[in-house]
Amino acid sequence: MSNHRPTTLERAYELARAGGCRTVGDIKTALQAEGFERIQDSLYGPTLTAALRKLCQEHYIATPEGEAAE
Repeated sequence: MSNHRPTTLERAYELARAGGCRTVGDIKTALQAEGFERIQDSLYGPTLTAALRKLCQEHYIATPEGEAAE
C-alpha cells in the first residue's frame, strides 16, 4: 500500500486524460473537491493551460444527461 499522493499538476493531467473533465475549469473544480490547495498557482501559465485544454478535448467522454461519470 502506497501513501504516495500525486502533486496538483500530476493529478490535473490524470483528470484531463480520464475523460470526465471537459474544460480546465472542470479540472480545477475536481482538484478542489479532492482537497488540493494552491490550484491556481500550480496550474498557472498559457502553455500549461493549453496542454490541459487539448487533453480534455481529446479525452472527454460525454455522459447522457442525468448519469454520473465514473
